[in-house]
Amino acid sequence: MNFLRHVGKIGDRKVAVIFREVPNEPHMCLVVFTELLNAHIHEAVIRCIESEIGQSSANLADALNRTHTKDGKYVLQLLHNEGLLKKVQTSQVVMTPNPKTLIKLDELNKILDEMEQGEQAVKRLAEIDGDTGQNTMEVVKKMREPNTPVVADTTDVLGDNVLANNLLQQAQRMQAEAQGLLAESKRLQDEANSLLGVSTTTQTTPAPTAKKRGRPAKATTAA
Repeated sequence: MNFLRHVGKIGDRKVAVIFREVPNEPHMCLVVFTELLNAHIHEAVIRCIESEIGQSSANLADALNRTHTKDGKYVLQLLHNEGLLKKVQTSQVVMTPNPKTLIKLDELNKILDEMEQGEQAVKRLAEIDGDTGQNTMEVVKKMREPNTPVVADTTDVLGDNVLANNLLQQAQRMQAEAQGLLAESKRLQDEANSLLGVSTTTQTTPAPTAKKRGRPAKATTAA
């Protein structure tokens, strides 16, 4: 496979990027150090990354949540239960979609966000390509829409209404994905609370029962 999403490095250690950004903490991401995985989990994670669903998912977590190990366990839940999901700074992660391409995750996240702003993003990508000698525009487009043909000459499409409409449609899809991820995050939190024995409902204290009244004592008559 010439181009592979969701894979990168921290230093010389290989990682799979589960979430590019942590909700409410855009400078952080969730990764798995693949060298720490035992054989059956590692095989399931790599199989998921290389699959069509893995390569078409904005975040690898979406695909892992629908992928099973050979013994039938959900991979994402298993990674969570085993404590293998690690939160790290996006600036520490270098994405390696192919052997000749290196791009820092924090920079990639900024560019993907700015793609929705059209001309400003295209100009920034052109400046980055001029400084690095890489075709970052092609990399970013593949990261975002792997099945969409890449426009080779970006300078001819800056004022193209078709590109603007496509960007608006992509922004709407990303917004829908974000809402789905928030719902999924809530579901996972509820499952985690359940596993930890933390109740998510407020218990009510039963009303005290009335004391049973005894019969009044009879008055004694003096002899």
